[in-house]
Amino acid sequence: MLQKNKEYQQEALEKGIANRVLVVDDSRAQRRILSSYLGRWGYTVSEAASGEEALSICESEKIDLIVSDWMMPGISGLEFCEKFRALERDDYGYFILLTSKSDKAEVAQGLDVGADDFLTKPVAGDELLARIRAGERILQMQRELTAKNDLVTTTLQEISALYDSLDRDLVEARKLQQSLIKERFRDFETAQVSLLLRPSGHVGGDLVGFFPINDDQFGVFSIDVSGHGVASALMTARLAAYLTGSTPEQNLAIEHSESGKYKAKSPSDVATALNTLMLEEMETDLYFTMILGHFDRRRGQFVMTQCGHPHPAVQRKDGTIEYFGNGGLPVGLIEGAFFDNYEISISGGDRIILLSDGVTECPDGGDDMLGEEGLATLVEKMAEISGSAFLDALVWELTKFNKDKDFPDDISAILLEYAGQNTD
Repeated sequence: MLQKNKEYQQEALEKGIANRVLVVDDSRAQRRILSSYLGRWGYTVSEAASGEEALSICESEKIDLIVSDWMMPGISGLEFCEKFRALERDDYGYFILLTSKSDKAEVAQGLDVGADDFLTKPVAGDELLARIRAGERILQMQRELTAKNDLVTTTLQEISALYDSLDRDLVEARKLQQSLIKERFRDFETAQVSLLLRPSGHVGGDLVGFFPINDDQFGVFSIDVSGHGVASALMTARLAAYLTGSTPEQNLAIEHSESGKYKAKSPSDVATALNTLMLEEMETDLYFTMILGHFDRRRGQFVMTQCGHPHPAVQRKDGTIEYFGNGGLPVGLIEGAFFDNYEISISGGDRIILLSDGVTECPDGGDDMLGEEGLATLVEKMAEISGSAFLDALVWELTKFNKDKDFPDDISAILLEYAGQNTD
């Protein structure tokens, strides 16, 4: 038994468990007996002759475990336990009450005020050691739990700091992405173009834009890069450089005519060039759908290539909706993919609407989506609204349709309105 006690003593000292024990008893002889036991087991023992003295020690020193008599003059052991539990402590303190009481109601009262265990007087050494060991197991578990909680708290603080930093970066990234659209509206005299770009998160994979080509033509593009995160947003920035540029020479969709003036390239040829760039020069698994086209504002002719993007809609002057296009393959997905052109003519009072799939696939707050029929109903209802007001109204209607929930996908749109040939 003595050898086991020494081994346990060494283990307890190495782990730093319950090194400080306070013995509280108004009997000096009883304190000496208990202190002798504990001292032999390797504990640092403090003594107190009353509850008041014990409380003062606990307020100024770190006590791991308390062995206190129940019946004492002044503050009883029960009252001392209650006051001890009210102290502000970083660690838990284990409390053992010494008592000759055996009534279950009194034992329950002791547990209720905060006692952890009981020892019946007179105290036997083996039983005291067994109760001390039980207390140390509780203290060890508590300290391990506290250490883990501290680690979790620290980790959460670090994650929160990283999140805040990332959130600030994403806010700036959103501003930069929105700045890719330098103009949201342009009046080309006989035609007007309005743009909508609303990412579902901080940044998104949608991009819309327009660019002047010559006195008669201007180009438009609607792009949806796969995914919604930072990588998709970076890809939209790169594509914006290819399709806008600070000069016509930097725009892949513009070329010189035989007369030396600028003219629109075949949209299908531009899509082929972008497909080659994506597969041969960009090391990425991303791809994108696109509508790239140019509009002749004198003749009302729209020439486009549709690369896996949702079908555009034309709303005639009488308010009716028609979808057009020939589907096509996404860009950057299949080597050697074939793209072709599609032409449509519109008259004065007609308008063309290019939309990302975030619009037609907008959920109704449940499992159903808006779809082309639902979109046609919305657009017909807004036939008298034009320009940016039309796009604002579209977002409003989509929000109502989605029961005011967040949009799961980016939403983008181009509204091309044709007034008709200028006869001046």
